[in-house]
Amino acid sequence: MTTYNWDLIERLLHEVQNGEGSFAPRKYAEQEAAEKVMAGESTGNLDVLKTTAADYEALLLKRGFIESRPEEEGGNGENFILTPRGAQLLALIDSSIPGHAHPRQVLDEQADALEPATFDDVASKAAIA
Repeated sequence: MTTYNWDLIERLLHEVQNGEGSFAPRKYAEQEAAEKVMAGESTGNLDVLKTTAADYEALLLKRGFIESRPEEEGGNGENFILTPRGAQLLALIDSSIPGHAHPRQVLDEQADALEPATFDDVASKAAIA
């Protein structure tokens, strides 16, 4: 069973959604860790978190949650946009939305929640949200 750091994935997807500059997952992992420390939460090993963020970037790209920003929209090969699947994932795990823990729990119950067919099936169920 594959488990994911949903807070980190949420951060990465928000950065994709809001950013037009170069995507820097290791920097975002550092920022996420700093915010957790300020909130009194444990972050674990920062180097591991940075590596995980870079791995998530590759996974999100490979599995169709993000894609390269088109050149006509300012794409430079180092920035991304959310795909419809990525927007759907962000909507499910967004911590600013009340009840976000339930969809995360349902995703955690899957063998690999970010496997495209699994995600699409789970996300299509109205009861998840």
